[in-house]
Order: sequence, then structure tokens, then C-alpha cells
Amino acid sequence: MNKSNTYSQLACGLLFTLGLLVSCADEHKKNNSIKISEEKKNVIIKKPASSFSDTIVINFPSAVFYNPDSLQLEKIKNITAKNEFESEVHNCFYLMRNSRMVLKKNWPKVRIVETSKSRYILFIKVDKTKTLIDLDSQGDMCGIFLFDRKKEPELADMMNIDTALGFYFHK
Repeated sequence: MNKSNTYSQLACGLLFTLGLLVSCADEHKKNNSIKISEEKKNVIIKKPASSFSDTIVINFPSAVFYNPDSLQLEKIKNITAKNEFESEVHNCFYLMRNSRMVLKKNWPKVRIVETSKSRYILFIKVDKTKTLIDLDSQGDMCGIFLFDRKKEPELADMMNIDTALGFYFHK
């Protein structure tokens, strides 16, 4: 074998190996970027803003149920993975339905107030002090605020609504 032929084969082999390494590195970068974008797709950084800027005023013992408005719900749906969104909607529906039944049965003097078209809730206590809650700042899609006019309003634990009502209204 002559030297020129050997150098040629060696150069071809070296170029082939180098090309293979570059190709694998590019493929690895592509795979990483796909994984990162898929991970970011399922992350909710902040609940989308309400379509409304209205304030509901509460100056009586109440349980205020809040839900997103239809446009806000659509925005949440667009940034949330399908199965997570469906699960959250399902949880809101059943937890709130159960909470309404418990309130009507065991706490009939506590008025139920529903809102999906208000961004703010203004609670006015007996001593005329006020607490304003911006529902856009609430991380959950839905929830219930308990208010007795003496204490600060409190976000209820819907999973344990019986206990939450007893602790709040009997403290």
C-alpha cells in the first residue's frame, strides 16, 4: 500500500467519525430542546386575568363561591394540559356542589354568594373595616371565602368543608 492511499483512507475515516459525532451532538440538542418545551407547556406560571374588573361587596355572613368567567376559563384551558384542566374542572364542580349542600343543611344562616363576573371581593366588617381580595391573585381556579363580619375573610378548605365551617364560624 502506498502512503497516499493510507492517508486518504485515514482522512476519510476521520471525517466520517467527526461527522458522526457532530450528527449525534445535534440530535442530542434537538432531543433536549423538545423535552424542555414539553415541560414548559404544562406549567402554569400565573392564572390568567379575569375579563371583568367589577367588585362585589359583601357585608353579611356569607360563603362566597368564586369561579373563572368563560373567557378566563378558556385562557386557563389553553395553557393547561388537557387531563389537568379536566381534573381541575371536575374537582371544582364536585367540591363546590358538596360545599353548597353542607351549607344549606348545616349552616342555613350563612348566605351563599356566587361570582364569576367579579374580579374583586370587598368584605366589610361590623366595625366598618374593609378587606379587598383580588381573585386574580388566587392561585386556584375556584374557591370559597368564608366571612362572618367579625373576623377577616378566610379561604375555605373545600376538601374538609365541614371542619372549615365549624372552625371559622365558631372560633
